[in-house]
Amino acid sequence: MWKKVLWADETKMELFGQNAKRYVWQKTNTAHHSEHTIPTVKYGGGSIMLWGCFSSAGTGKLVRVDGKMDGAKYRAILEENLLESAKDLRLGRRFTFQQDNDPKHKARATMQWFKTKHIHVLEWPSQSPDLNPIENLWQDLKTAVHKRCPSNLTELELFCKEEWARISVSRCAKLVETYPKRLAAVIASKGGSTKY
Repeated sequence: MWKKVLWADETKMELFGQNAKRYVWQKTNTAHHSEHTIPTVKYGGGSIMLWGCFSSAGTGKLVRVDGKMDGAKYRAILEENLLESAKDLRLGRRFTFQQDNDPKHKARATMQWFKTKHIHVLEWPSQSPDLNPIENLWQDLKTAVHKRCPSNLTELELFCKEEWARISVSRCAKLVETYPKRLAAVIASKGGSTKY
């Protein structure tokens, strides 16, 4: 069953995020010399919001979200990217789509869109944001992108798309393969059982 799931979510990528720390060796009392300092940018230099998806067969589309994400914008992203990603990943027409319980994901118009398109949506446990295996891919992506030290938002977006395409099928497959164990652990910790 899990091999036929298309996992999706959004993430924020900061130009100069937490992964951009740099360390230097220096002589005593030289910490503030210009050769040992890096200029900073207020508010992190900006960020971009991304929507992406993947399955056990690899990564699907990764797109930049311009402006504030609302229900209409979310449905537009799905319209332009979801079915094409499922096709590219050879999931067939009877795949299951995973999304969390964000209000824009669960909005009546969004759920009607899924129904019209005949897309089965996975029932998602409440209060389980870290259960989605795409969170692991977001961390992989952030680490890889920040190693490349993008200098502006255009480079940040380009590096994100390049690094997303480089994520291996084996990495994706492993995350999906280990998902049932993570799900069981979360449900057990909440004292429940699952129908999955």
